[in-house]
Amino acid sequence: MYNWPELLNSIENIESKYEETLRRAASDEEITALKNEAIRKLGASTLPQSYITFLKQVNGLDFNGLVIYGVDGYLLTNASDELDGFISTNKIWRENKEQKQYIFFADSSIAWYCLNLESNAYVELDKPSGTVMETYDSFDSLLYTAIQSIL
Repeated sequence: MYNWPELLNSIENIESKYEETLRRAASDEEITALKNEAIRKLGASTLPQSYITFLKQVNGLDFNGLVIYGVDGYLLTNASDELDGFISTNKIWRENKEQKQYIFFADSSIAWYCLNLESNAYVELDKPSGTVMETYDSFDSLLYTAIQSIL
C-alpha cells in the first residue's frame, strides 16, 4: 500500500541523470549499533522495522529538501560521506522540553516526521511551531508521505 521503495527508485533514477547515486546501505552491525544508541541515549524501546528496512536500502537521504536521518558517522564502519545522523539530530531537536516526547526520523524545510513516544503515533509536526499537522497509522505511511511530498 505504501510503496516507498518504489519512490526511492524514482529518486535513484533522477540522481543517475546527474551522475549521482544514493548512499550505500547500512550494515547489520551498524544498524545494531544505532538501535543500542537509540535505546541508551533517546529512550526509544526499539526502532520501527520499516526504518531498519529503509536503512538496509539506503543509509539516509538528502533530496530536494527532505532529509531522512541515517546511522551516525561515529557508528559507521565505513563513513564515506557526511550525513545527518539519527542520534545527533535527535539530540538537537530534543533540546526543547516540548519536543522530548518525540523521536525524529526526518525533516524538511516545513516539517518534522516523528514518533510520539507518549501516544505511540507517527506524526508530522509543523516546523518550527511543533504543532501536529498529520497523524499516520504506521512508519510506512509516514515515510511514503514524506518522500512523495518532494517528488
